Amino acid sequence: MKKALLATIIGLSILACPVLYFLVGPALDAVQISTLKILLIITASSALYCFVVGELARNYSQMDKLWSILPEVYLWVVAVQGGMKPRLVIMAVIGTIWGARLTYNFAKKGAYSIKFWSGEEDYRWVLLRQRKEFQPHWKWVIFNFFFISIYQNVLILLTTFPALVAMNSEAALNWIDALAIIVMAGAVLYESIADEQQWKFQSKKYALLGEGKKLEELPYPYNKGFNTTGLWKVSRHPNYLGEQSTWVGCYIFSIAAGIGIFNWSVIGALLLIVLFIGSSTVGEEITRGKYPEYEEYIKTVSRYFPGKKYKK
Repeated sequence: MKKALLATIIGLSILACPVLYFLVGPALDAVQISTLKILLIITASSALYCFVVGELARNYSQMDKLWSILPEVYLWVVAVQGGMKPRLVIMAVIGTIWGARLTYNFAKKGAYSIKFWSGEEDYRWVLLRQRKEFQPHWKWVIFNFFFISIYQNVLILLTTFPALVAMNSEAALNWIDALAIIVMAGAVLYESIADEQQWKFQSKKYALLGEGKKLEELPYPYNKGFNTTGLWKVSRHPNYLGEQSTWVGCYIFSIAAGIGIFNWSVIGALLLIVLFIGSSTVGEEITRGKYPEYEEYIKTVSRYFPGKKYKK
């Protein structure tokens, strides 16, 4: 069932953009098409790199390393090709702040190395490829090719399409741009706070465990194993909420540019939301198996939006 759902999502993703392009618009002009070709070359090169290096190194976090780098590359390409219009530059600047912060955060976890193909691999890939659904290895190779390497690279490109559709707009900066800035920059700040809180919690927890103590012997709240402090007290995935909201804010810029409330560049933000629903579900399955109290945490605290506090 899960495989069928995944295949359906990927299939719909491939069809969604061209269908919406022709049904909703706007159509791209020659300059935008030329820019899109540059972006597609970067995307295709990245996908090929992620697949080949991932298989050779048996480290499947190659796309994870590029996740925080590619969006600002795309945004600056569009900004330059679009004549450095204020709206495009603002989008690129906020995108760069988002990317620099996330890259630094990922680097702290040991994801990057002088040997570029190595570094810390996301634990979820390690656990996923051990499942019987991906045995023998050729099944994982297919998953790596279509989902990790191609789909995620395309998805990252899609999230920046609002800049592409707004590229030739002559609309002056307006109150909708101000709203987009508040949403996009606010989401970056929110995600930064959540990530920092998680980093401090996990660092302290593992430092205590490194002293030879068992998990149940640790002081509260570290004895639970999972973070229930700060933003994590009222949301199970505040960092994911910030991530998704960042690219929703990016889409709002296309509305400010006069493209319309609904246009085909929305597909990136929508598919990112779908991806994070799946990612958070997988992560919670793993966490539930490690920490018994996490089940109660799930029942009490909302997945994304801040709500009822966890009091145990």
